Amino acid sequence: MIASVRGRVAAVSPDGAVIEVGGVGLAVQCAPGTLAGLRLGAEARLATSLVVREDSLTLYGFADDEEKQLFELLQTASGVGPRLAQAVLAVHSPETVRRAIATADTATLTRVPGIGKKGAERLVLELRDRIGPVAVGTDETAGVLVGAWQEQVRQGLVGLGWTASQAEQAVAAVAETVDGTTPPVPVLLKQAIRLLGKTR
Repeated sequence: MIASVRGRVAAVSPDGAVIEVGGVGLAVQCAPGTLAGLRLGAEARLATSLVVREDSLTLYGFADDEEKQLFELLQTASGVGPRLAQAVLAVHSPETVRRAIATADTATLTRVPGIGKKGAERLVLELRDRIGPVAVGTDETAGVLVGAWQEQVRQGLVGLGWTASQAEQAVAAVAETVDGTTPPVPVLLKQAIRLLGKTR
C-alpha cells in the first residue's frame, strides 16, 4: 500500500500529476482542488490511495489525509467506485460531505455528477453511522467548494502552466457561461482549458 508520496512535481494535467520519487515518476489521479496546490518543479507531498484492479493499478492523490480517508470510506458504500468517490471530493469539501451524510442532506450529495436521489439516500443509509462526529454549522460555514470555483479554476490553470493573466481571462469567460446552478469544478476547469487551447 502506498500511503503517501513526496517528491518533485514533474508534470500536471487536467486530471492528475506525475510526482518524481527517487528517479521514478508516479502518475497520480487528483481532483482539481488538489492539482491547484501543485507547482511544476516544486516538491509536493500527497496522501495517496492505491486502487488495485485485475487490469490496472491506479494511484489517487489528495491534499491531506482527511480527504484520503473519506475517499476510502465512500467506496465502502455499494455502487461507489474510486472515480465517483473522487468526483464527490471535487465538488465538496470533506466537512461538507460528512455533514451531508450525517444530516441526510441528499440535495447536497446530488450536486455531484453521477449521484442521483437514490444513490444519495444509499450513501446516507450505509455511511451515516460510520462517518464520525460532525460539527453542525450554517450554510455559510458548510465549506461547499462550488462557490469558490473561480479561485480553484484559476489556480488549476496556473498549475498547468498558463500565466495568471491568461487564467484570469479564461475564468472570466467561463463565468459568463454559468447561469443558475454552478457546474462541478472539473467541468469548469476543462471548459477553461478548451477556451485557452483556442487562443494558443
